[in-house]
Amino acid sequence: MFEKKKGDKTTYAVIGLGRFGEALATALAQSGAELLVMDKDEEKVRELREYTENAFQVHTLDKKTLEEAGVQNCDVAIVCIGEHLDTSILTTLNLVEMGVETVISKANSVDHGKILEKLGAQVVYPEHDMALRLASRLETARVLDFIQLSEKINISKLHIPDSAVGKTVQEVDLRSKFHLNIIALENRGNVMEVIRPDYVFKKEDVLFVSGSREGIRRLSRWMEK
Repeated sequence: MFEKKKGDKTTYAVIGLGRFGEALATALAQSGAELLVMDKDEEKVRELREYTENAFQVHTLDKKTLEEAGVQNCDVAIVCIGEHLDTSILTTLNLVEMGVETVISKANSVDHGKILEKLGAQVVYPEHDMALRLASRLETARVLDFIQLSEKINISKLHIPDSAVGKTVQEVDLRSKFHLNIIALENRGNVMEVIRPDYVFKKEDVLFVSGSREGIRRLSRWMEK
């Protein structure tokens, strides 16, 4: 059984080792996270034992099996089962009822996601999110990445437009023009999290901005002029 070690480090359970689950579990493990994984595929479980001793092959995901593995001792549980709706829904319900603090479930459709949300889970749509990120990157060559956190909150990483080079943050004024906030700035590997109004933009600057998707689109069009 998995038992949380003493300390403040967040512990994770990844249930289902398909492409999404395996990639997520590997990334968490490589970042040093304390991790539990579960799947019915013995080979996939064996591969994850390279990263964590808490890798369990299971044939069912009923409440008893989850409890015996010790999932209830994790801070965050991510259900990466999208193809089998009944298993996804029942596993999510069991985790919520077991008192796991944060339950995140993968959904393959809006209807699937609505059910998971009503059960008390946070919902992710991996394919939808990847499509949005690609579309946003294709909209302008300057956009390096795009993440949608909600309908109103998005984060975009982009090169500074040529028209802003040599001007201050206050002069460019992205907040009043596009309702966007600069949350960080990167220049040659150095990241600044606090950006002063008198900071003068340089050609190598990369911006991290947050705001609505429409605001990011408007900024992209302005950058291309």
